[in-house]
Amino acid sequence: MASTVRVGIIGLGNWGECHLEAFHALPHAEVAAVADPRPDRLDVAKIKYDVSSCYTDYNELLERDDIDLVSVVTTEHLHLDPVVKALRSGKHVLVEKPVSTRLSEAAEMHRVALEQGRYVMPGHLLRFDPRYADIRRAIADGEIGRPVSMYMKRAREQHLFATYSRTHTVYELMIHDIDLAVWYAQSRVRTVRAYGRSPSGSEAPEVLWACLEFENGVLAFLHSNWMTPDRAGIAIADQIEVIGSGGTASFETSNSGLQLWNETGRTTPDTNIHIKTLHKQTAGSLREQLLYLCDCLGRGEAPDYVSFEDAIHGVEIADAIVKSAAGDGEIRL
Repeated sequence: MASTVRVGIIGLGNWGECHLEAFHALPHAEVAAVADPRPDRLDVAKIKYDVSSCYTDYNELLERDDIDLVSVVTTEHLHLDPVVKALRSGKHVLVEKPVSTRLSEAAEMHRVALEQGRYVMPGHLLRFDPRYADIRRAIADGEIGRPVSMYMKRAREQHLFATYSRTHTVYELMIHDIDLAVWYAQSRVRTVRAYGRSPSGSEAPEVLWACLEFENGVLAFLHSNWMTPDRAGIAIADQIEVIGSGGTASFETSNSGLQLWNETGRTTPDTNIHIKTLHKQTAGSLREQLLYLCDCLGRGEAPDYVSFEDAIHGVEIADAIVKSAAGDGEIRL
């Protein structure tokens, strides 16, 4: 493969545009084409990012033989078809989290990738956040000993729930922490117990708790919610604590990092996931994820820092959380 990785992007919602912006700023990537059924989103790609090949039908993008990597950033339930078709057309794939909301679909993606000799990488970008990654390093190096228990909280502003209630909270928020817990524990989950609450009456819970018991005895307590008041001005209110046999690792986001205060109040924007810099580059864990993937492809190496087998297990865990929170009690995997 050439040193420059030619990329196609399927799906240009808000996060799809973040993919476009981040790829556009990478030195060894070229966005060759994008696809989205909405003409106005394609206009953004043409005008703002100078992408000349824009399609309303992603099948036209996949017919091209000059694309090395396809980034699938459609809504959650629409991942399977473009992923499988991209793999079968000889392209590598990055598929956003959750890779699917159905375990059978996640397994099918993996099967086709192996069949076609292509790579499919799940978009679990928190493994590229230096804070979370350094906890994994501290575990691997023995600095905090063997993990005993973990607590992970992920909270977002209330207004976002109107959009993301389209699917269960476990797939929109908690899936991040499921992946981190599996990564840190280096084990598979044995039992799941979950509880959900929906003050608005929505089918998807605004508040979700889950307890995971791993085969090696590690416990993980996960908490996700869409209850941060909009006027609080806190985009991301996350927290993690990993208690090991020889120490503890932790951090909390809402009172650390950038804070802006003015006459309208306080805002705490996120600067760790994806931001556009003043020197026309991007920064954050999304950039690091895409840079890693393009570097691997350019060198002909497998992008195995993020495991698709872990992603499949994550969907299995998420499915058990949905069932347990719905009233099925403890679920044994």
